[in-house]
Amino acid sequence: MPKTALVTGGNRGIGLAIVQGLAAKGYRVLLGSRDLNAGEKAAAQITGDVKAVQLDLSENTVLRTQVKAMLADSEDIDVLVNNAAILLQGNLLEVPETDFYDSVQTNFLAVFELTRLLVPDMVTRNYGRVVNVSSGWGSFGEGLSGPAAYSITKAALNAITKSISQSLPDTVKVNSLCPGWVRTRMGGASADRSPEEGAETAIWLATLPENGPTGGFFRDKQSIEW
Repeated sequence: MPKTALVTGGNRGIGLAIVQGLAAKGYRVLLGSRDLNAGEKAAAQITGDVKAVQLDLSENTVLRTQVKAMLADSEDIDVLVNNAAILLQGNLLEVPETDFYDSVQTNFLAVFELTRLLVPDMVTRNYGRVVNVSSGWGSFGEGLSGPAAYSITKAALNAITKSISQSLPDTVKVNSLCPGWVRTRMGGASADRSPEEGAETAIWLATLPENGPTGGFFRDKQSIEW
């Protein structure tokens, strides 16, 4: 039976490219989208077994209800790709409080919720892959040089990756990645990578073999500094 992957923010940009790449490899893919209509339109254009599911990461109570409905209608989730994120401008003293809290919710707390909801079953089944789409702006080694809310929440996402990987069996692998500067609505038209190039490392991590790494942070399939 094909493995099933859930990709958040899968209706456009890097997320859509990840969905396309996994579907091409024979995975059943659940394309997570806040707007179900947008998700269904995107899914209809992809060759393979792709189904749109509504996932609103902005409120955990709603998210939990949507995940329960998704699981009731689908088989077990083997791969979780936490791709959805928001990028809001401003340093820590400038960023509006609501923007900061919204970033914490979408980029960090929703990942915490999805991890806690889906990973225990992966452990029970002795197989799982969790891929957290982070950023070099969330790396202490690279200076946390992006907008404050984004950098801080991506650093927290990296912390989730490192922490949970230490408490899981090696059959469930959890890794973070930086996709690079990608031509998306977030990255802008001047970025030097296509969505497909930005998705390559995520697809690699989502399909790791038994002897693949866990608890790492990668760019272009190479380890980078936390």
